[in-house]
Amino acid sequence: MTVTEQIDQKHLEDLERLKNFRLMDDEFFTKCFEGDLPGIQLVLRIVMSMPALVVLDVHTQVFVENLINRSVRLDILATDSEGRKFNIEIQRADKGAGRKRARYNSSMMDAGLLEKGTDFDDLPETYVIFITERDVLGQGKAVYQIERCILGTGELFCDGAHILYVNGAYRGDDPIGKLMHDFSCTDPNKMNYNVLADRVRFFKESKEGSLIMCKAIEDMRNEAFQEGVGIGREEGIGIGREEGIGIGREDVARNLLSDGSLSMEKIAQYAHLSLDDVKKLKSEMTM
Repeated sequence: MTVTEQIDQKHLEDLERLKNFRLMDDEFFTKCFEGDLPGIQLVLRIVMSMPALVVLDVHTQVFVENLINRSVRLDILATDSEGRKFNIEIQRADKGAGRKRARYNSSMMDAGLLEKGTDFDDLPETYVIFITERDVLGQGKAVYQIERCILGTGELFCDGAHILYVNGAYRGDDPIGKLMHDFSCTDPNKMNYNVLADRVRFFKESKEGSLIMCKAIEDMRNEAFQEGVGIGREEGIGIGREEGIGIGREDVARNLLSDGSLSMEKIAQYAHLSLDDVKKLKSEMTM
């Protein structure tokens, strides 16, 4: 097969893969909501039970740098007309929605919101919102809102920092149930909310949108592979180029498994490994 034929084949595979993407897949989620004020506004109005909430700006894949310790990349960072900040994260794996990760995201948001010399009381209200594929807190609720409180009295501490978990498995006959249905739906014609359906339809069915999405898929694949190849070459000195690349692919898979935000099928795809290889690596990491 020629290089051109290989590229064409990969593009066809990406188009086929695109058909099965859902808003619950983080790469598709962030691309669909990139610059999409109406879509994010709809999501926040439903999740927050604030029908009058107005979103002023939205950014995707926001890198919040920590020069000394761990930095974070936020899926969505939105601001409303009241100055409140919302970090929305899609998490299919339970591990990726850990409670301490929510705490860390909240702290990193705060660290970037207050300029030198500004009074602490000027910190805006912040919300870290995890939309998870399963009910990770296991109590059957549609939305869990976590707040600090004063032990003994139950009085809210009211420091302006909020964490919410949205149960993506919830299917009640109410706005949040319909929203979670749409997040797990691959067919825009079967979605409840036209704002979301139109956006998904653009990326799946229009030539322009599908090209944008396929380019995003290719960029993510290349970024992951190049990172792995770099590690593989470094560790594979004296072993040989092919084995070095193999090590690199495994390191890509290990990094993605540790992150916990992708399914093993997606990790196998991005790392250019078989699903069985990824399962074996996961098993080794938990030993």
